[in-house]
Amino acid sequence: MTARHALPRSAASAPTSTARQAFADKAAVSGVGMSAISRASGTTPLALALTAARAALAEAGLEKPDAILSYHLNDSAPVLYVARALGMAEIGWHNEIYGGGTQCASILGDAAMLVASGVARSVLVYRALNGRSGQRMNALGLKLGEGAEEQFTHPYGMAGPVHQFALAAQRYLHDRGLTETHLSSVVRRSRSNALANPRALVRKPMSHAEYLAEPVIAAPLRRADCCQETDAACALVVTAPRPGAPLIRAVVRGGGPGCSTMDRAEDVTRLSGHYLAEPLYAAAGMKPSDVDVALLYDAYSWLVPRQLEDYGLLAREDLADGLDEALARVNPHGGLLSEGYVHGLNNTAEAVRQVRAGSGPALVTGFGGSYGSAALLTPA
Repeated sequence: MTARHALPRSAASAPTSTARQAFADKAAVSGVGMSAISRASGTTPLALALTAARAALAEAGLEKPDAILSYHLNDSAPVLYVARALGMAEIGWHNEIYGGGTQCASILGDAAMLVASGVARSVLVYRALNGRSGQRMNALGLKLGEGAEEQFTHPYGMAGPVHQFALAAQRYLHDRGLTETHLSSVVRRSRSNALANPRALVRKPMSHAEYLAEPVIAAPLRRADCCQETDAACALVVTAPRPGAPLIRAVVRGGGPGCSTMDRAEDVTRLSGHYLAEPLYAAAGMKPSDVDVALLYDAYSWLVPRQLEDYGLLAREDLADGLDEALARVNPHGGLLSEGYVHGLNNTAEAVRQVRAGSGPALVTGFGGSYGSAALLTPA
């Protein structure tokens, strides 16, 4: 992939540390597990979480973890319920982080710190949700208190995340000289990659004509430009380094004002990668050209070229003509657009699989607009 010079960042919005992190290469992902991905699981998030957790623990050669971490948006299985169902008479360090896709990379950092510090020998990380048959994320509801300001934009068509990020997408495509043909390329590559993935919810190729026939949800985003809504769970087990287990080299988290807070944005297209790329590579002692495979949070198709640009994997001036070639190393499992949506943790799991299978360093990103996280995994 073609590298580019890092964009300037505001020092005030940069993550707190750009030096090599104390946990670098001192923790690894030793187990991965997933439930089936569906649109109607017919069961509870707890049952989904246990399916994924037991599979990950078995792969790591463990019956129970020392610590458990999860993240959620009020639609998951509580950590203590999972611990009890796993037969843990006692539980050590545990935490439930409030948040969605922003956490899918940074939670690796939390787990790695626990292992590297000696607080835990094994950490179970999971995300479980009935994102289609249960609580869906595609609409806003009336509420008071935190987030109530959304009610002032709702009457103007901002009925959910897709409408918000569609506005940012319009501006981004205009500024970069990209068109619906480029969005189509992202979606069609995702569908093509998913064909070889037995876990994928959508395993059907798509032509450009079929892409154009998809209904528009919020211009310029068609239905196919939006990630799947799914019922599923994903789990990882983090331990001390083991042969063949991908090492956690660096993890960063942060951001600044941007398209998730449009009333304060200098640039509504500016995503978390703008703020995180430079400190991530600095913490890892790596550069963009070291990245072999990129697991990019593709909740919407336009986020892929934006992140390729931000993380130095494709130069801004090459976006229009070089996107197809760059996509060859992005989300080989189909990503959130085709495999399914487990709030990004399934992309993190795929990063582990790719490194295990012989790829070089893998980049994985978490997304929440202008705020997010990113991690680099490297071969043992």
